[in-house]
Amino acid sequence: MSKLQQKYCLDANVLIQAWQKYYSQKFCASYWEVLNKLGKEDRIFLPQMVYDEITRTDDDLSKWLKVSHIPKRKLDGAVTECWKNILAANPSHQYLVDNTKNRSLADPWVIAHALNENACVVTKEEKVTAPNSNRIKIPNVCDNMGVRWINDFDFIEELNFKFICKLD
Repeated sequence: MSKLQQKYCLDANVLIQAWQKYYSQKFCASYWEVLNKLGKEDRIFLPQMVYDEITRTDDDLSKWLKVSHIPKRKLDGAVTECWKNILAANPSHQYLVDNTKNRSLADPWVIAHALNENACVVTKEEKVTAPNSNRIKIPNVCDNMGVRWINDFDFIEELNFKFICKLD
């Protein structure tokens, strides 16, 4: 699939870390404008669970996301079947969700939605490479399932974002 037609499924950490650390709306509003544009074009989307994870807090990112044009994808039968296939493909995939800390609950659905739409996953997570680890991350499962994944910096480069800095 060409990069002009590629869809991207965003993990929550891509938006949260960008907002909090390096693309604050205060000094990099154009980043968020581009995301809105890509959302209007249906080039990027969020699983509903990612949207819910971000908007359950009442902060500026939550407020921005609630009025953004980034589409939200609800769970449906096809996505649920994708998740069943992910679980059936490898027993270690069950460790993707960390129920003990109520974290990573949306992670399986990021991959299932991407699989369902032939989308590329965009995440800040990195592969776990330790051979004896029970831990598993989104990139590990994506690799196992043949789902393309990239980090947000690769996403920016792939879509040819251009940042302009100026003093006001």
